[in-house]
Amino acid sequence: MAARAMNPVQALSDAAHRPYWLDDPSRPEALPALVGDEHCDLLVVGGGYSGLWTALRAKERDPGRDVVLIEAQETGWAASGRNGGFCSASLTHGWANGASRWPDELATLHELGLKNLDDIEATLARYGIDCDFERTGEIDIATAPHQVHELQEAAEELEALGITGYEYLDRDALRAEVHSPTFLAGLWDRDGVAMLHPARLAWGLKRACTELGVRIYEHTPGTELSSRTAGLAVRTPYGRVFARHAALGTNAFPSLVKRVRPYIAPVYDYALMTEPLSAEQLAAVGWKGRQGLGDAANHFHYFRITPDHRILWGGYDIVYHYGGGVRSEYDHHPATYQKLAEHFFRCFPQLEDVRFTHSWGGAIDTCSRFSAFFGTAHGGKVAYALGYTGLGVGATRFGADVMLDLLSGERTERTELEMVRSKPLPFPPEPVRSMGIGITQWSMTKADENGGRRNLWLKAMDKVGLGFDS
Repeated sequence: MAARAMNPVQALSDAAHRPYWLDDPSRPEALPALVGDEHCDLLVVGGGYSGLWTALRAKERDPGRDVVLIEAQETGWAASGRNGGFCSASLTHGWANGASRWPDELATLHELGLKNLDDIEATLARYGIDCDFERTGEIDIATAPHQVHELQEAAEELEALGITGYEYLDRDALRAEVHSPTFLAGLWDRDGVAMLHPARLAWGLKRACTELGVRIYEHTPGTELSSRTAGLAVRTPYGRVFARHAALGTNAFPSLVKRVRPYIAPVYDYALMTEPLSAEQLAAVGWKGRQGLGDAANHFHYFRITPDHRILWGGYDIVYHYGGGVRSEYDHHPATYQKLAEHFFRCFPQLEDVRFTHSWGGAIDTCSRFSAFFGTAHGGKVAYALGYTGLGVGATRFGADVMLDLLSGERTERTELEMVRSKPLPFPPEPVRSMGIGITQWSMTKADENGGRRNLWLKAMDKVGLGFDS
């Protein structure tokens, strides 16, 4: 067991360096790029979840609205096809983050998040989108003694706030769900998280959009946005799109509204996928409930089991590159793959013979408050939603409705939220940004090693509301 855990190289030797989810025979053919000029009522920039939900919701709200979507690569190619497939009801990157930032709105945000998840489930049924959606919930797991106390306190706080659907699991109850010698306790969000195949969700939304009349152009990056008397113009490599309004779902990539760029720090997250487990291996881990799992450390892992009995294991490292660049060469990080493999075998020593078939990474649009922020530009003709910080699988649908509300000028329950009306603190410019992120990373590691005790740096960051996470 120990020898295997210390030697992940062999387990990784045959792993393909590409996202498991995109390595799928059902992947649709790319649509043609835009050549020439287009005209529409609404232009959506970005073919990930944010853009796809916006285009779909725009047509559902007003079937007569003429909608065009442009995507720089292919639909679902970036974060929407590379994530763990955790579709959370949370709009605030967890209830604790929401409680610390918008305590007076927490109940409303919780209800809106659950409704959003219900609406996602209903949308999948309505359009026949098969993306392995399973509402299994997610368990936060304590792997250190101080985390046990933190989960107990969290369970008590949730009960005091009247937030239901959570269950505290002691060591025996947790290990009855999933077998690992490292598990000490858990907090199970029973109904607020679904597992799904992230790329198939994106491809299903793409199909639904086109069936409703959305014109999608792939391999068509938006390179420049300008205002015009009657609306907007977005330039692309081989043409232009003229629109009355635009919604930007570019997330980790540089926004066409340059003034919002300081609010985002692109960070890279990495994951591994195992080969399918045998019947004997499945019995050794249990996991019959198929819940999503995540440990409660600052540098945390997230992991889940797929319908074909593979285990996805990701997280821990949060890699930021000086200057905040987003480049294809950053999608792979062998040192992190090796570290993740070591941690996997420590968690599941009974799977010592398992090999990994895929290893990959991708960029996350981190912001300092860990949850999305919203706004308009160009006199209200452009709306944007950014900063989902790794929890955008579900929250992007809510963000799509916020953008459409803002473009319409409507005052809605969503637009009246302080969460929607406020902005996070921007990250400082380089080199201070890289230095600050480096100190924060080091401090988070030390906190994990020292019983969760946060040093003066982290306490200062907490006080001013400036955080760094994935």
